[in-house]
Amino acid sequence: MSREGYILLADDNATDAELTIRALEIGGVGERVVWVQDGEAALHFVFRKGVYAQRAPGNPCVMLLDLNMPKIDGLEVLAQIKGDPRTRSTPVIIMSSSDQESDMLRSYAGYANSYIVKPIDFKQFTEQVALLGQYWTRINRSGP
Repeated sequence: MSREGYILLADDNATDAELTIRALEIGGVGERVVWVQDGEAALHFVFRKGVYAQRAPGNPCVMLLDLNMPKIDGLEVLAQIKGDPRTRSTPVIIMSSSDQESDMLRSYAGYANSYIVKPIDFKQFTEQVALLGQYWTRINRSGP
């Protein structure tokens, strides 16, 4: 069973976000991608607050989350999503340029579902993101 819905991409770097969206398209992932540029916007979107108060109900089928973002960093976004029973089961994939073991350990301690270091090479980046999108939207089975 594939997961219906959308992929929430939270990344303040426009170039990285555009590459991620393009890689998901190349991977044939048909779900729509919603892009937010900071942690505060990510939380407002997920919890339907502020400018997103009127959006349709429902959680993303997967969230791709950068760690280093303005306003609220990725680890705090992760903590709030995983700390709320309404959103706890939402898969959160950390996609960061950080290869620091401490960032990875803190992400997993916060219940991230996966930690991906963004490769520098465009082809490798595209392949990884396409596979990631396919896995979480088509292969992974989830509960209600």
